[in-house]
Amino acid sequence: MGPFSRSRSRTARTPTDKSLDRFGLLHLALHAAVMRIHEGEHHCQPVGEVIGREGQVGVVGHSTMMTPWLPFSTGDGTLVVMTADSDLRSFETEDGHLAYRDVGAGPPLVLLHGGFLDHGMWDDQVPFLAPDYRVIAPDARGHGASSNASSPFRHTDDVAALLRHLGVGPAVLVGLSMGASIAVDTALEHPDLIRALVVSGAGTSEPEFQDPWVKDIQAEWARTTAAGDAEGFVNAHLLFAAGPHRTLDDVDPNVVRRLWEMAGRTIAKHTGTEPMQLVPVTETWTRAAKITIPVLAINGGIDSDDHIGMAERLVHTVTNGRAATVEVTAHYPNMERPEAFNTILGEFLQTVFAHES
Repeated sequence: MGPFSRSRSRTARTPTDKSLDRFGLLHLALHAAVMRIHEGEHHCQPVGEVIGREGQVGVVGHSTMMTPWLPFSTGDGTLVVMTADSDLRSFETEDGHLAYRDVGAGPPLVLLHGGFLDHGMWDDQVPFLAPDYRVIAPDARGHGASSNASSPFRHTDDVAALLRHLGVGPAVLVGLSMGASIAVDTALEHPDLIRALVVSGAGTSEPEFQDPWVKDIQAEWARTTAAGDAEGFVNAHLLFAAGPHRTLDDVDPNVVRRLWEMAGRTIAKHTGTEPMQLVPVTETWTRAAKITIPVLAINGGIDSDDHIGMAERLVHTVTNGRAATVEVTAHYPNMERPEAFNTILGEFLQTVFAHES
């Protein structure tokens, strides 16, 4: 029996079982899971659907239903998307709007989420950080409440545009998985805006996967995409929450639920007519050797060998890097053991700012 098999994983529970074809998402799925399958999770565009009550596509907010495509203007060029706590804002770019959460006061700290997800994956970090820092948690383009791309773009340029829009920087960027790769890209492309980096479960935006467990998940993505099986595709993706040494039964059900809800917010935004617009940043591993700012990797102790290995490769490539581990967690250590993650992150931030002062 291989490292990826049905006996190793519980099927993640979803609101209902529908196919991609109903909402015309198969074309998008083929782009995400076949055309870019070799790049793994970091560049996946959303695929699938979450069906709410009475079969309606829904976008789940923090504690209320949220409609991210109906923001209102404050009159100063800033758009606000209403949530239960009304702190999710958005600003207009040349290609739609980018949503972000902005709370607290102090040195700027930007939290960058993983693929399929949104700013909500940082809900356990924001209250911890906001008393001492200005915490900015955006939704990447095509995710959460941010606009989908209608022209070529780079995530790193969106982050830079947000920081310049807010008039803040240099900032500490904290990124997980896709967010980690965006953070590194931003340090390479916009170094004047970055004070330090924290990555989790990734190295640069040019990942290399060798772990048979990861390759089997990638093969499952391709299989479910070819079958138009949205639920199966997302189920395979959620296995990263368990890692290669556990099943989803071993993961806190609340964490699995949150991952599904965030995926739903993103997936419900997309149609089957969208081309791939993401422009890659190149030669990232070679260029990473010139990064001199502090870099910390916070890895889940039972994440895949590839994800841990790429993060450790990064900290050994840069001038000033080190790694820490949150034991008994996989790809989302900040969600599984937030207290341990926050402690490591908080100590690093204190070191960064104490050194500067």
